[in-house]
Amino acid sequence: MVNDEDAAAQSPSKPTGYNFYRSSLGSPRYVVAPMVDQSELAWRMLCRRYGAELCYSPMYHANLFATDPKYRKDALQTCPEDRPLIIQFCGNDAQQILDAALLAQDHCDAVDINLGCPQAIAKRGHYGSFLQDEWELLTEIVSTLHAKLAIPVTCKIRIFEDLEKTIRYAKMLEAAGCQLLTVHGRTREQKGPLTGVANWNYIKSVRQHIKIPMLANGNILGLEDVHRCLAETGVDGVMSAEGNLHNPAIFRGISPPVWQMAHEYLELVQLHPCPSSFIRGHLFKLFHHIMNIRQNSELRQYLATANQLVQFQTVVQQVRAKYEPFHKGEVPYEPEQMAAGSEEDLPLSPWLCQPYIRASPESHRQKIAEKVREAEDPNRAKRQYFDKDGKEISRKRMKKLRRRQRRPNKSDAQIQHRHERRLEYCSECANPQGSKCEFQLCRVCCKDRCYNNDRDCPGHGILIKSRRAKAKLFEEHVAPKDDHDVSRNSDDDLTIAPTDAREPL
Repeated sequence: MVNDEDAAAQSPSKPTGYNFYRSSLGSPRYVVAPMVDQSELAWRMLCRRYGAELCYSPMYHANLFATDPKYRKDALQTCPEDRPLIIQFCGNDAQQILDAALLAQDHCDAVDINLGCPQAIAKRGHYGSFLQDEWELLTEIVSTLHAKLAIPVTCKIRIFEDLEKTIRYAKMLEAAGCQLLTVHGRTREQKGPLTGVANWNYIKSVRQHIKIPMLANGNILGLEDVHRCLAETGVDGVMSAEGNLHNPAIFRGISPPVWQMAHEYLELVQLHPCPSSFIRGHLFKLFHHIMNIRQNSELRQYLATANQLVQFQTVVQQVRAKYEPFHKGEVPYEPEQMAAGSEEDLPLSPWLCQPYIRASPESHRQKIAEKVREAEDPNRAKRQYFDKDGKEISRKRMKKLRRRQRRPNKSDAQIQHRHERRLEYCSECANPQGSKCEFQLCRVCCKDRCYNNDRDCPGHGILIKSRRAKAKLFEEHVAPKDDHDVSRNSDDDLTIAPTDAREPL
């Protein structure tokens, strides 16, 4: 007798291993990584236009996806051209992830389990790389999805410090039913300023010990890195995340002007709308080097507060107007002053798509050590802060002023309206009154007024009069039937609640 897992694994409609990699995915070598709030449909379509052969969705929370229809509707944004596609979920419960995957399986070619996220939010939610030591749980999750889904299940992991443990980890996931494994060559602790270099030797060793298709992730800054990784590790494909965000044409091996990529992306956003925060994030990545130039600080501030498509288009137009003459050679370009802490020597002109090179963890540790020494030095000069009038203020006050400066500029009408606004109080108590209350009362007093005087207050959403009228109408239609029932059961004791009892109607 064949159990459900064997039936799923042996079903001809469900390809596995290299059959799945070739027939369903088309043997992709160039892969766009799953990126929270960044690998949405519009961005995926831009990447496919420039050589991406497989794309992952952003990471979705399995529990929300399974239980919240609005979250699911927003997440399942795709189109017929958006294939092959793998949808990624995070979670720590096999049934929850299965419920989400069953709802997604008709919209993608495989479901991926996120076992690589190292961020603090993953630690709080107990998912991502913070499940990598719970092999029994991961076996249950992967085997459950492998047995009950009509499409394959894949996994994305990070390495351990211990190579042998990393190999056993990969083999465990393969045995549980994982049909494609992506290995990020960094440990869980390598993140932020401590990211450092990914270890391709670990990726190569894992590749030699598993039989399913495998993708590599880490150290991909350009197309030459992709080819070098394929040659050195023996993997089937290479995944790019940060390199792709700075240059969506990375798989073509070209570095187009940033305004060209931004313009094409915004055109796709018009076809496939997404939240303004996604758009802003993409433009900041594309314009990373330009926005770190001191002369562009106002433009950077404008982009930081933009929330309408026309505003984002304005930023792109201004970038193009300033730098296109330099790009065409019509005007000689004189290097501009970069902001403190920015890269001084860029390999390409700042208006061309190019990778962002992180500082090494060693340099970060040195900076921290220097700051500690400065803080402990009793002879250090104390920093002073001044407002615009030259008056000395505290550091806390200065930070507050800087936050205000980063806020969008308000119009004169908005400022005047704010000054004219006054806090008014309820006429019967000391609480603030509702701004739309027709009785000029707070909510509690308004509710009492409506109850005692049989009134409605649309401003507070209190509809006592309307509901009482609806209840009376209901009684008029139901009363004859109730009287008939009472006449047949005259011996029963009846208790009639008063119609004005103060209960929700």
